[in-house]
Amino acid sequence: MEENNSLVYGLEFQARALASQQAESNDVRFFVATQSLKPNNQLHVVDLNEDSSALRSRIFAHPLGEVWKLNASAHDPRLLASCYSFLKGTQIVMQAALLTLPESLELADGEQEFLAFAQVETLATESYGAEIRTTEFHQTDPNQLACVVDGKIVLFNRAEAATRVVAEISAKNVPKFTTGRWSHFHQGNQFIALHDCSVRSYDVRDPNHIVWSIDEAHSQLVRDLDCNPNKQCHIATGGDDGVLKVWDFRNTKEHVFARSDHHHWIWSVRFNTYHDQLILSSGSDGKVLLTCAGSVSSEAPDVATGGAGDAESGGSGAAGGGNGEPREHLADGLLQTFDQHEDSVYGVEWSTADPWMFASLSYDGRMIISKVPKQYKYQILL
Repeated sequence: MEENNSLVYGLEFQARALASQQAESNDVRFFVATQSLKPNNQLHVVDLNEDSSALRSRIFAHPLGEVWKLNASAHDPRLLASCYSFLKGTQIVMQAALLTLPESLELADGEQEFLAFAQVETLATESYGAEIRTTEFHQTDPNQLACVVDGKIVLFNRAEAATRVVAEISAKNVPKFTTGRWSHFHQGNQFIALHDCSVRSYDVRDPNHIVWSIDEAHSQLVRDLDCNPNKQCHIATGGDDGVLKVWDFRNTKEHVFARSDHHHWIWSVRFNTYHDQLILSSGSDGKVLLTCAGSVSSEAPDVATGGAGDAESGGSGAAGGGNGEPREHLADGLLQTFDQHEDSVYGVEWSTADPWMFASLSYDGRMIISKVPKQYKYQILL
């Protein structure tokens, strides 16, 4: 797969749910689910053969409803969490379910076009609220997961035969959360949630304790966040103001990095798992942006040794890349704009198998797999 030759995978229906394979990440694999008002929604498992640059998909029927959010377990390569809605009488109802893929993803003789899940377990969320934003797998505990429902964070445990509720965090004076994520640090005891323009972190051992908060993090609604997997206390946020921000929550009064390169709402932000100076963002402007935040990354000490000339290139976008200086680092700023989409890009995800590859999904059902341009890759590695 050449860097400039993105691979396009088209779906039959509209879609906004995208996830990447997390566990046993030897293969470049992405999951994408449709959001159709018709009862024949689907979940696609898409693999990339890097040798032949060919995409291969297996399609599962998702008769539960239209999928709004999809997450993959970091511990079980066959386990996914789906947040979906369906029509019950005259009302639209949202639910969450754990989907287990079969051991074999091949169609058996006599089977229909679509594969079937090995197991579907619906989570008991009805009594906690109506709108389910996300179901997040814990990073280190394979039995723990959290469901963001209205203004609550509902904690589930899968250690027994059936998944059961073990705790509930009800945010005071917060009608509804936008989404949430587990913190990568603090022994996995903190869950970060978004509310309106603010960010709050809760200690799951004490439902009444807010560990830290960033009030008015954005001038408009905060849509998404991600935790830097390599640098403790750093998170990235994006919102309706079109601004990408990086925060150090040890000092919540001021962000440590910001870019306003999007022209509309930001729907998704993701740190690169290995090279956390690379941040992806996608938005309603139909664009996917690759941004460098090297000055606040885990590799910042190396960047700082570049010399006094570095200050002159800061914020100017992509640094050099073709002048033959092997020690020139990437300057902070916008590196690349990927504009192959024709609709709002609701999801963007890095591959866990190849740190230079990522997928993006737009509402028209187009998933595009792209690569970080080689000049930036070499500047990071050399």
